[in-house]
Amino acid sequence: MSVRMRLARAGAKKAPFYRVVVANSRNARDGRFIEHVGVYDPTRNPAEVRFKMDRVEYWLSQGAQPSDTVAQLINKTRAQTDTKAGAAKPA
Repeated sequence: MSVRMRLARAGAKKAPFYRVVVANSRNARDGRFIEHVGVYDPTRNPAEVRFKMDRVEYWLSQGAQPSDTVAQLINKTRAQTDTKAGAAKPA
């Protein structure tokens, strides 16, 4: 079973909202999934991206392959948390 982290579309017509899910690669895009690990809302300004980073790290360590878009979102989130963590620490 090849496990993927990918986006599952939700929301109304012309108002997309995505859930980041861990699913078997053979399942349908919006079909059955193993776990819900995040949210991506491109309609907000700026776009909202939230992850349960502990679960994301767990699934990546178990061999789950993120889709191209999810990999970009994870990298962006990591960079933002690193910047915030670096700014919070006094020099």
